[in-house]
Amino acid sequence: MIIPKSSEEIELMRESALIVSKTLGMLAGEVKPGITTLALDALAETFIRDHGALPGFKGLYDFPNTLCMSPNAQVVHGIPNNKPLEEGDIISIDCGALKNGFYGDHAYTFAVGEIDPATEKLLKITKESLYVGIDAFRKGNRTGDVGYAIQHYTEAHGYGVVRELVGHGVGRKMHEDPEMPNYGRRGQGKQFVEGMVVAIEPMINQGTHRIKQLKDGWTILTADGLPSAHFEHNVALVNGQPQLLSTFKYIYDALGISSDEEKPFISA
Repeated sequence: MIIPKSSEEIELMRESALIVSKTLGMLAGEVKPGITTLALDALAETFIRDHGALPGFKGLYDFPNTLCMSPNAQVVHGIPNNKPLEEGDIISIDCGALKNGFYGDHAYTFAVGEIDPATEKLLKITKESLYVGIDAFRKGNRTGDVGYAIQHYTEAHGYGVVRELVGHGVGRKMHEDPEMPNYGRRGQGKQFVEGMVVAIEPMINQGTHRIKQLKDGWTILTADGLPSAHFEHNVALVNGQPQLLSTFKYIYDALGISSDEEKPFISA
């Protein structure tokens, strides 16, 4: 069952989402060759707690850490460890925060130093597909419309769209209805309702869409060992239009990137 949020609840959710946004922005300046994902995880937990929130992932379904850290061929749900990042790696950082009884949850895939052009293109197209999906999150549309938009955009570039893992509603629980697949048919699936809040999160592989899981019970990898990218925003349906609750602004400020990609989805 979809749980619409009141305008007051959406503003509380924005607070939670922005703590995640600021955490990712802080981490953006720390993602460098030589640092470990466990060190980044510790920085994130301290930052979230210092901002009056709780790490949203730590202990959720017994996950052991604050961040899901998934380098290179890892798609999602990677567990932080003591292996240093290397020049040319990519690292997907998925972060959650709980404040005022509501969750924020989004992700960004970072380049570690200089990366090869093919991987750079994968990151670019995957992030673009996120906004293509967000643009389809509108009154009268359905989950299949968002999934189709993301699938059509990324498959046109020859990429694989992960099927087994999907976006989701978010609110007082980390995972609420509806499921938000990154593939689908237009006009199919659950219809969007005013006030709903979702996490839209394309998980796109450079090669096959097929995946496998490590014995740790968490880490998901591409079946062919090629890189995977993951970008995620929290979005509310307000006056029939998609409105971002999260932002990559803090990441871009840290990295010196100029972008107007979020402008169409920011409230006046």
